[in-house]
Amino acid sequence: MKRYKLTFSAVLISIVLSASFCQGNTHKSLSDAALSLTKDKVTYDPAYYRIPYPNGDVPRGRGVCTDVVIRAYRKLGIDLQELVHADMTGNFSLYPHIWGRKSPDTNIDHRRVPNLMVFFRRFGTVKKITEKNSDYKPGDIVCWSLSNGRPHIGLVVNRRSAVSGNFMVVHNIGYGQVLEDCLFDYKIIGHYRYRQ
Repeated sequence: MKRYKLTFSAVLISIVLSASFCQGNTHKSLSDAALSLTKDKVTYDPAYYRIPYPNGDVPRGRGVCTDVVIRAYRKLGIDLQELVHADMTGNFSLYPHIWGRKSPDTNIDHRRVPNLMVFFRRFGTVKKITEKNSDYKPGDIVCWSLSNGRPHIGLVVNRRSAVSGNFMVVHNIGYGQVLEDCLFDYKIIGHYRYRQ
């Protein structure tokens, strides 16, 4: 009887470890997903596009800062287009009304930084906004207010700057999906973690 229990326990442990290993290999981390985007040539294009729903994307080779976040999460099987739309459909009044819309729009809502900030506040973890690099970890989502007042968003990744020692950011601020040491270059207005 003891021998059977030991064998059964060993099998259970083996199954659990195997499942964990497989799960870890099927999903890239958000940091790795964001870094992989820097290999794609992307022209900054803030134009409104009609896109499929769910899992719609603007044309390949086009995009803005929010598309970096959307595409990185898509690599993990998470569709922010569908999730943001579902929440906005039931809670439209909680989202900003700075664009004059009276109802959700699956083509653009998830591509707007203020909407993503509301979504991550509601469903993610709101983290401290500080000027300490140790408070920002790979996989964190950071939102800034640029000098012209426009909101911006990017992802902290697992690469440190040789100059500042800070974790670097993958974002698109006008010249493609790039890796930069810019965490504290702009005023931080949001700091989140979502499904990490």
